[in-house]
Amino acid sequence: MPKRTLGVALLIAIAALLGVLAANKLLGPSKAGNARWPATQAVTLLPNPRTLPEFSLRQSDGTQLTPGELRGHWTLVFLGFTYCPDVCPTTLAQLAQAQQQWAGLPDTLRPRVLFVSVDPERDTPMKVGEYAHAFHKDSLAATADIPTLEAFATSLMLVFGKVPGEHFKENPQDYSMDHSAQIVVLDPQARLAGLIQPPFNPQLIGQDMLKLTEASK
Repeated sequence: MPKRTLGVALLIAIAALLGVLAANKLLGPSKAGNARWPATQAVTLLPNPRTLPEFSLRQSDGTQLTPGELRGHWTLVFLGFTYCPDVCPTTLAQLAQAQQQWAGLPDTLRPRVLFVSVDPERDTPMKVGEYAHAFHKDSLAATADIPTLEAFATSLMLVFGKVPGEHFKENPQDYSMDHSAQIVVLDPQARLAGLIQPPFNPQLIGQDMLKLTEASK
């Protein structure tokens, strides 16, 4: 692995570790629940949800995705990119299994899955939408410019970065994207409410989201 690539990968790994340590400090034991929400198995809940700074992402249909668009539903947020060889398709497939468990809920209450591409150089909003919808038709999909994505990821305690390939100098498209593998949970007020750490169990995720949705009625 080229020195530059190794350096970027190490920086991403260190940042991810720091994010996990911060999350572990902020998040309460999931099985104990908290004052408002029931006990959960896959989702680790914050004792107190955190309001996110304003953000605006471009959705696959060309409209803007803002915090207001997410209010009223529990939302699972996952960062990735369409050229991802393994983690992204596996995670989206697992989330699709979880989505099947709450398919019977009214659309006004149904939890949402939001896939955000951190590779806007190659992933247009339309392409991100087609990719996410191939796993489940109800998934939301969005992207933005790099500064906006960096601010959004930081607010969720997530990280990402470009990792050039061996032939990057000759071919600027020869790169991958390292990114956090955790799923962030937003509550119906679009606040940072919890985290799901890999490996993921679709059955438990589905059960947790059903319980949280029922408790938020």
